Amino acid sequence: MELQQHDLHHEFPEYNDAIHVLKTGNHHFARLFDEYHRLNKDIRRIEENDEPVTDEALEDMKKLRLKLKDELHAMLRAHKA
Repeated sequence: MELQQHDLHHEFPEYNDAIHVLKTGNHHFARLFDEYHRLNKDIRRIEENDEPVTDEALEDMKKLRLKLKDELHAMLRAHKA
């Protein structure tokens, strides 16, 4: 089974330039971006290697990833406006 790409460049390709600008010029965005990608990497590792983790723990990680993605997307939309 092929896993979906969840990095921000795949999720929001129309914001590639804004992602770069905000990563380099907005400390809060950069911190959230790094947290999102660390969490995404952990989730992918767990799913790819079928690592032992409870369904609840994995679901909580995915919910946090979604929350971070929503925050980052809101910042990208505000930047582009």
